[in-house]
Amino acid sequence: MREQRKATLILDDGSRFEGYSFGCERAVAGEVVFNTAMTGYVESLTDPSYRGQIMVMTYPLVGNYGVPMKAAEPNGVSCFMESDRIHMEGIVVSDYSHSYSHWNAVESLGDWLKREQVFGLTGIDTRALAKHLREHGSMKGKIILEGGEDIVFADPYTVNQVAEASCREVIVYGTGSKKVVLVDCGVKDNIIRSLLREDITLYRVPWDYDFHRIAYDGLFISNGPGDPNMCSVTVEHIRRAVAGDKPICGICMGNQLLSKAAGATIYKLKYGHRGHNQPVRMVGTNKCYITSQNHGYAVDASTLDKDWKELFVNMNDGSNEGICHVENPWFTSQFHPEACSGPVDTYFMFDKFVETLR
Repeated sequence: MREQRKATLILDDGSRFEGYSFGCERAVAGEVVFNTAMTGYVESLTDPSYRGQIMVMTYPLVGNYGVPMKAAEPNGVSCFMESDRIHMEGIVVSDYSHSYSHWNAVESLGDWLKREQVFGLTGIDTRALAKHLREHGSMKGKIILEGGEDIVFADPYTVNQVAEASCREVIVYGTGSKKVVLVDCGVKDNIIRSLLREDITLYRVPWDYDFHRIAYDGLFISNGPGDPNMCSVTVEHIRRAVAGDKPICGICMGNQLLSKAAGATIYKLKYGHRGHNQPVRMVGTNKCYITSQNHGYAVDASTLDKDWKELFVNMNDGSNEGICHVENPWFTSQFHPEACSGPVDTYFMFDKFVETLR
C-alpha cells in the first residue's frame, strides 16, 4: 500500500478540491486550465506553451503508459518529447496509475514529476473541476500540501513567458539551399522536425532577434506561452517582413503575432482551447478538420487590415483559427498541425509552406 500525502487545489474564487500528491511535494501556483485529450500527457507536460500553468486532465486515467526515455536526435531535437524538460507547475488528474506498461516506457509519471520538481495531484473530480472552469473561466490556483507551507497565488501573465521559453542564441539545423527563419517563441520540437526537409537550412532564432540579418527565403513563427501583447519587439520585426514578399507561416502564438502585425487586436478567451478534438472549418469551404489545440488567447478577425482575411474558424465558438493575405503567401493556423500529441489532419500546412519556398 503506497502512502500518499493529502493535498488541496485552491482556486482564487475560494473553491477547494482535495486529493493526494503523487509528484514532487512542494507548493505550486499558476493559472489553472483544463485539457480534454485522452492521451499525450508527456507531450503536453513538455510543451513550452504550458509555462506557468497547472493543467487539469479531464480524461480520468492518467499515467498508465508511463514516460519514455529522454533521447534526442543528433541535431538535439527530442525524440519523444516536445522539449528537454517539463514547463508546467503541476498536473491534476482523477485517477493516477502507479503501474504502467509501454514498450518505450522507462519510468512512471510520478517519478518523472519528482525529478522535474513538478506537482502531481490525484483523486480529484476533474470533470467537475473542468465544468467549474468552463462556467467561471480559467483562474489562478495553488496546490498546498496538508501540513505544508502556504503560498500566494501567481499570475503567469505578469511576466514575459515567451522571453523565458525562447532560445538564447541562433541555432542552425540542416544544410539545404533554402533558408528558413524560425522565430522561437517557445517552439515545440515537432515543429522543428516538421520543417527539417532535405533542401532546407533552418535558423532558429530568439523571440526578439532581428532576423532580417539573415538572407532568408521563408519566415516561420512558432507557438509559445503567455500574453502575445508582450511581444511588441517580435511584431515590429514581422511588420518589416510583411513589407516584402517572402513566404510567412505561423502557428498558435505565431498566428497571433502575425495578426497583430496585420493590424488585428488579440483578446483572452474565457477558458481557452486545449485538447485533441477541436473542430475547425476552412473558411469558404465545407472542409472541417479535427485539430490539436493549446491556447488561451484569440485573434479578433474583424480588426484585420483590409488585405487580410480569415483562413480557419472554430466550429464550437466561432473564434479565429487562422488568417491569410489576399495576395501574398502569408498564412497561419491557431491550431497545431504538427500535433504531438493529437490528430495530424492538418499537417498539410507544413507542406504548403515548403511549397511556397520553391
